[in-house]
Amino acid sequence: MLIRSPQDWELPESAATEEKFYHLSKRRDFLKSIGVAGVALAARDLLGATAGFPAKENPAYPASALKPTSYDLITSYNNFYEFGTDKDEPKPNSKKWKPEPWTVEIAGLIRNPVKIDVNDLIGKLGGIEQRVYRMRCVEAWSMVIPWDGFPLSKLVAFADPKPEAKFLKLTTILDPKNLPGQQENILRWPYVEGLHLDEANNELAFIATGIYGKPIPNQNGAPLRLVTPWKYGFKGVKSIAKIEFVAEQPMNTWRVMAPREYGFLANVNPTVDHPRWSQASERIIGGGGLLGARQKTLMFNGYEKQVAALYQGVDLKKFY
Repeated sequence: MLIRSPQDWELPESAATEEKFYHLSKRRDFLKSIGVAGVALAARDLLGATAGFPAKENPAYPASALKPTSYDLITSYNNFYEFGTDKDEPKPNSKKWKPEPWTVEIAGLIRNPVKIDVNDLIGKLGGIEQRVYRMRCVEAWSMVIPWDGFPLSKLVAFADPKPEAKFLKLTTILDPKNLPGQQENILRWPYVEGLHLDEANNELAFIATGIYGKPIPNQNGAPLRLVTPWKYGFKGVKSIAKIEFVAEQPMNTWRVMAPREYGFLANVNPTVDHPRWSQASERIIGGGGLLGARQKTLMFNGYEKQVAALYQGVDLKKFY
């Protein structure tokens, strides 16, 4: 049972304000340095109605414990390279995209393989709830986001994995006609991420279908996005089209792109720097000032109590 009285890892009330801020990320600069092209136009603003709204707040993760970043900032400052490599591109470039109807495939080493409409899946899993989580990007910025969705462990139970299943492989949609970034040699498409099965069953692992009680906008990963708040944000694969249960660790996209810089675990660890910048602190988006206020980064992004047991005996300095 989680204790939600204020803890030493809770963010201060200054964690978010209404102030807008746009910034070219260091990964953007890296992509430029290796000659990666920009991205063109596509898509739409908000996903149509999804089953389960309005969601009930999960009292273990209340908005009263963390001050959320404004909806405008959450939905305007995005990494979604399928729609643009600058933070301000995905929102306008995804405006006309229509991710409904949406079918997700659940496959692999399971007893209940299925291709299912996202709304039917939500119904089978018992609906959605709201949780407020920190989000820490590997680029050293952070937000606090009130997600709507369902625990990933419910999907795991629904799939009923076989004993040989050890990992989840999550893959975004491949649709270069409507996702113009996939027409460019920016990353290896489609975007792939993965988790150990015990990570997927952790109480924090979440599949988001909304933000602030509204269907998740296109630029934030409509209609299904992975949320693992103790890991860097690039683990949060967006617009999930396929979830596979596999025996071997999948090769995630950023390890393919830059294996020296990005690993599989991607746990937030302020003692291990990125090869090109420190991870000891983070800039709070909307936190005040021209560049945003900075704060110390916490181990596992402040969720050490909930996840540290997953990594007993693991060398956490081997992030890469």
